[in-house]
Amino acid sequence: MKMTETVRQILDRYESDNPGTKANLARILMAGRLGGTGKMVILPVDQGFEHGPARSFAVNPPAYDPHYHFRLAIDAGLNAYAAPLGMLEAGAATFAGQIPTILKVNSSNSWATAKDQAVTAGVDDALRLGCSAIGLTIYPGSESFDEMVEEARELIAEAKAVGLAAVVWSYPRGGKLSREGELALDVGAYAAHLACLIGAHIVKVKLPSDHIEQADAKKAYEGGDWSTQAKRVAHVVQACFEGRRLVVFSGGAAKGSDAVFEDARAIAAGGGNGSIIGRNSFQRPREEALALLDRIVRIYLGEG
Repeated sequence: MKMTETVRQILDRYESDNPGTKANLARILMAGRLGGTGKMVILPVDQGFEHGPARSFAVNPPAYDPHYHFRLAIDAGLNAYAAPLGMLEAGAATFAGQIPTILKVNSSNSWATAKDQAVTAGVDDALRLGCSAIGLTIYPGSESFDEMVEEARELIAEAKAVGLAAVVWSYPRGGKLSREGELALDVGAYAAHLACLIGAHIVKVKLPSDHIEQADAKKAYEGGDWSTQAKRVAHVVQACFEGRRLVVFSGGAAKGSDAVFEDARAIAAGGGNGSIIGRNSFQRPREEALALLDRIVRIYLGEG
């Protein structure tokens, strides 16, 4: 694997990490059609755990098969495929070495009342399955946040010790946050910064609105121009140690293709490192999903 100067410079920002962890980050950054550019498109398929199989896959029945998602990510030329334990186990041998994988080690479900996630897999599973990274979710604002961070600290430290990277889904919710506040600019930047502070190599957050939620933060945001998504993305990137940590943005609920493409253009213009897009891809028929992912990749290549 020949490394580009862009990827080499990114790896240099992770000053405390061992060669194994940097090699696994490089595998993700050098994979697929965006390999070497510093941009990423990742397919995450943890929605069956979070929302249930029918809500996730009934609209596109072939997606009930874990092999479908491996093939989609590989054929689309993506950087990585992220999923919970059982999904990766179901295709581990068939697709070994064909795409970097990220083991999602915690999850919630649609019946849960607490804003929390259960640890469902471990670093030993990630090693056994040949993963490049673990992924985990934290909920800033939740009453369970402190416990979630303590679990995250242990998992991230264990991953780094054996040469794996860590991807943190940082989704504000619960506590005193309003529904509008979950997507507020100040809250999203704070959530991204928290993920960096607990040692994430790659941060996953939602695209923020121009709403400012925290009364104590309003003064800091006065006079700023937050009118475009690209400017809001740039602020989240700034919160990720002035771009020293990789940050990707989730696609959210299924929506029209034009909206997905506009999101990708804003992420690219704002200096984000890419998209982690699940339902907006696998809930479409395969050929339509491949066309959509092709267009997103081309946007990050500067061709869209």
